[in-house]
Amino acid sequence: MNEKNSSYSLIAQYYQQHFEELKAFACKHLGYADIAGDLVQTAFLRLLSSKKMISQVTLPCLVYTVMRNLIFDYWRRKHYCDEYEHYIQQRDAAKSIEPESVYSAVEINEMMERGMARLSEKQRAVYLLNVYDGMKVSDICQTLRLNYKCVENRLGQARKEMRTYMRRMLA
Repeated sequence: MNEKNSSYSLIAQYYQQHFEELKAFACKHLGYADIAGDLVQTAFLRLLSSKKMISQVTLPCLVYTVMRNLIFDYWRRKHYCDEYEHYIQQRDAAKSIEPESVYSAVEINEMMERGMARLSEKQRAVYLLNVYDGMKVSDICQTLRLNYKCVENRLGQARKEMRTYMRRMLA
């Protein structure tokens, strides 16, 4: 226990003495002072939670190694985010939406009605109660006086048929 407390006090003392130096190191590699301060704090939190034996000799090297790794992680994450944003922008630019390609709510509602007309009477009854009335399977069982598995099966089949139909109609 004494060893752990001495390690904590050693890390705390090093933090107080070298915070600005480490922040300048991180800022040099990042270019952002606010993020650099956060990384320094994160580095020391990692050191405090580390189970490695830390001495006055190993602490400076360990601090800079942890800082370097955190900086690499930051740039790796930033590169990944930038890459993803670029992908999204390209995808959105390629998919310029024309007013003719967008369906109105009335058209979609009509498609839904035609799709439901294709369902069997039993499937349609269960599907309507679930989708339009917002009833759960257990409530539908009580309303229609059917077995739970029967309602679950009919609802699953109806959903599958409606998805297939809507996918085909909207393509």
